Amino acid sequence: MRVATWNVNSVKQRHGRLLEWLDSRRPDVVCLQELKMTDDAFATLIGPDLEERGYEFATAGQPAWNGSALLSKVGLQDVVVGIPGAPEYEGIVEGRAISGVCGAGDGDPGIRVHSLYTPNGREIDSDHYAYKLEWLAALVAQVKADTVPQLVCGDMNIAPTDEDVFDPAAFTGHTHVTPPERDAIAALEALGLRDVVRERWPHEQVFSYWDYRAGMFNKNLGMRIDLILASGTVADRTAAAWIDRQARKGKGPSDHAPVMLDLDTAPDGDIGPMVPPPSAGRVSPKGAKLPQTKD
Repeated sequence: MRVATWNVNSVKQRHGRLLEWLDSRRPDVVCLQELKMTDDAFATLIGPDLEERGYEFATAGQPAWNGSALLSKVGLQDVVVGIPGAPEYEGIVEGRAISGVCGAGDGDPGIRVHSLYTPNGREIDSDHYAYKLEWLAALVAQVKADTVPQLVCGDMNIAPTDEDVFDPAAFTGHTHVTPPERDAIAALEALGLRDVVRERWPHEQVFSYWDYRAGMFNKNLGMRIDLILASGTVADRTAAAWIDRQARKGKGPSDHAPVMLDLDTAPDGDIGPMVPPPSAGRVSPKGAKLPQTKD
């Protein structure tokens, strides 16, 4: 089984790219984030294309912003939209989470797959940062309460360690790297979830997001904020875990690349952490800044 998670940053803008990618990589289960459309709009725009390819789908849409989806060729049962107990933001329950059980049958309980778009947090000590931490706490409680094997997938908007950013000094004073955010990832791991990409590539520089600005992608100045966390029994089946960097290239890409997990069977044997490898290679720039940083 191949599982993928991808923040597409607008299905409408990347409709064609998404379909081409599905045809090329042929994932069995796909978690999408940042749909930027309602459930009905998603079903109208891309529903027939997905059904033609054998996917069932469920969405937690939202007009203009946010939105998550779950696609599956291996069954989709017990769908839960949202996170029980998750906070609202400015009076709105945002479309940031959806989960469902995939691969169940013949005595197999299947895997509950979560497609998540964690709040950004914006600025430390902002109300959005507090909202992010409350949302993450609700996620941890939801995962803890479920007894089915799980995959927690999505744009978590958290770099788990300093190894997951191009230069820790550049992120001082910014969100995505603060101890409370990283504590939420640690809390999920304390429940038995394992970071399959980092486990597979413990010493490699691996990124999933590169800012559109300042040539960050070509310079390989990125972050690893898109994650797949797997229950122990699922993680034990990992044959390959990698970043599909190819999908970040070309005209009009998302600023995120898909994260891929192959269970039981690896594609042509084991492969590298980012495919293809970045032309800039491993980077350790001193003094490089985030594009939004002001002097």
